[in-house]
Amino acid sequence: MNKADLMEKVAATVGLSKADAGRALDAVLEGIAEGLKKDGKVTLVGFGTFATKTRAARNGINPLTKQPISIPAKTVVSFKAGSKLKDSVN
Repeated sequence: MNKADLMEKVAATVGLSKADAGRALDAVLEGIAEGLKKDGKVTLVGFGTFATKTRAARNGINPLTKQPISIPAKTVVSFKAGSKLKDSVN
């Protein structure tokens, strides 16, 4: 399922137009991104938790040239599924 499919599903379930469903979905995704920037964690009870983690700097190897490279530290987003989501998939 991609974003367009999800917008169609939301529009059909709630009775909105596809444009309104798209704006609602965009607002939710924007809210999650803002929450991660501000607090580093967004919890949707029953669905799951989005959290930020810091990856330390490390050394790597360029697979093309086999030369060592330095990979800088960065912040990445992780997701842990909630119990209701896990149960619905199984």
